[in-house]
Amino acid sequence: MSPLTLDDFDYVLPPQRIAQMPLAQRSASRLLEMSGAELHDNRFIDLPDRLLPGDLLVMNDTRVIHARLFGRKESGGQVEVMVERPLTETDVLAQIRASKAPKAGSRLWLEEALDVQVQVREGEFYRLRFAGDALELLERHGRLPLPPYIERTAGNADESRYQTVFARERGSVAAPTAGLHFDAPLIERLRTKGIDIAHVTLHVGAGTFQPVRVHDLSEHRMHTERWHLPQASVDAIAACRDRGGRVVAVGTTSLRTLESAAIAGRGALIAGRGETDLFVTPGFAFRVADLLITNFHLPKSTLLMLVSAFGGFDNIRAAYRHAIANEYRFFSYGDAMLIHRQNEI
Repeated sequence: MSPLTLDDFDYVLPPQRIAQMPLAQRSASRLLEMSGAELHDNRFIDLPDRLLPGDLLVMNDTRVIHARLFGRKESGGQVEVMVERPLTETDVLAQIRASKAPKAGSRLWLEEALDVQVQVREGEFYRLRFAGDALELLERHGRLPLPPYIERTAGNADESRYQTVFARERGSVAAPTAGLHFDAPLIERLRTKGIDIAHVTLHVGAGTFQPVRVHDLSEHRMHTERWHLPQASVDAIAACRDRGGRVVAVGTTSLRTLESAAIAGRGALIAGRGETDLFVTPGFAFRVADLLITNFHLPKSTLLMLVSAFGGFDNIRAAYRHAIANEYRFFSYGDAMLIHRQNEI
């Protein structure tokens, strides 16, 4: 097979297939199960029936912060700020949209409440300093950042529905959307069946929505994201292996955390923290996850490349054609897939 290029991960998606609103019930979404070339249409609420006693779900417990702010520069020009990540108690890294780039040392007046200083430009980002605890001020005055393909502003319902029910650790600017399908009754049914749950943390950055701008994928460089793998989760994975269970990564963020930790441990899964710029394309050797729960991803995106590596390039292409033909809902508020790892890519 010749080297894959960006065009190999393109597909045509009818705009009406992009979910603009969440369903009334989290677990009411559909679930397309893919094992090799085999496809099965299910409901997400039936996930316990698709897994086995002894399996382990690994979920990302990151929490989305109010990362979007609007305001003006000292000169009066309008600005939009999208926080990428907190750096210290008072400083954040952020993208700034303005007609003219703000200068280091200048100030921004955001949401008619926040006096923020521009410290320095760092590549495509700016380091901004808040007059107090940045996360607390963002929660009080910022806005929930919905993805750009959702063509509306965030409403009150999004405050809860664009967070997973197990979100704890503040730091993401986008939700780990595979986790949005889980509600408390479903989690209880999973536990009752003997399916264990562990947590990792990966704080999703705004770079997740940045397009791949190179045709040759070997030239693409991923943005970095912070991860944490607790010892309790390492122990849960070891116990799962000992009993013959399967590790099910809930979302590409959980998968990238597990594989990044395995790379950091030179093949061994060791508790720790770090930053990852792991870019997964077909041919990648997965070490940890056996199954993946994930939503449907954008054309030409790094996430589509990752799931193609996990489930098989041709298999994913066929699954996406099936999903479009059968009117599955796509992207953050859309339906999900349960993908069995394909060892032969």
